[in-house]
Amino acid sequence: MGLLDGGGYAQRVAGHPRLTWPVPDGVSDEQALAVVLQGATAWHLLRTSAHLAEGESVVVIAGAGGVGSLAIQLARRWGAGRIIATASSPEKRALTEELGADASVGPALADDDPQQFTGALHEANGGKPVDIVLEMTGGNVFDGSLSALAPFGRLVAYGMAGRVPPKPIQVPTLMQKSRGVIGFWLAHCMARPDMLDAAINDLLSLVADGSLKPIVGGRYPLAAVREAHQDLLARRSTGKLVLDPAR
Repeated sequence: MGLLDGGGYAQRVAGHPRLTWPVPDGVSDEQALAVVLQGATAWHLLRTSAHLAEGESVVVIAGAGGVGSLAIQLARRWGAGRIIATASSPEKRALTEELGADASVGPALADDDPQQFTGALHEANGGKPVDIVLEMTGGNVFDGSLSALAPFGRLVAYGMAGRVPPKPIQVPTLMQKSRGVIGFWLAHCMARPDMLDAAINDLLSLVADGSLKPIVGGRYPLAAVREAHQDLLARRSTGKLVLDPAR
């Protein structure tokens, strides 16, 4: 399996040898695909950006997605305290709790008032602010998540799926509670392949021995790529979607 700069979909591609990794026996193609991008992102969000410490509370936005479903499992494995996930439907929220989340929250609470979302996160954390938020939505979800942080809490932003930017952040807002906002994009690790090696080799071994279970949300023929994108856009999917160039 390998990582590419991006572009389109094809039956064959040319990849850089330094950005390819052998798939061990016992790891399926679908599981490997989930690990190489979403898994490496989840690994670095918690390890490199958030610096998760044992016992800290973690909020995983979009906990039923490709990154979120793996981040929940990794946070639990690495000693997180209370884990709270958000997901858009009761079925997805149930999945996040099966994966290891202690509680789940609907992100629609943020639609009208980010403070309502802040309150829901505090309530899910036993009435207390949270230590870490992994955030990929933007807009009111970002704003409500930032307000939910405890002193020395960290929000790691790695996407903006809602396509609505959050409010500008003022320095006094961060200083008031010694909070931090960190950005992460996996593409920067491609210039430092040792960072990818650390994450991917660890993740593959966890999948191979059954300790980590990637969620595969669907397999589509290459010709059905539009359908796959529509399912993503409509939030009908969970975990990792796979395009099969042989179909």
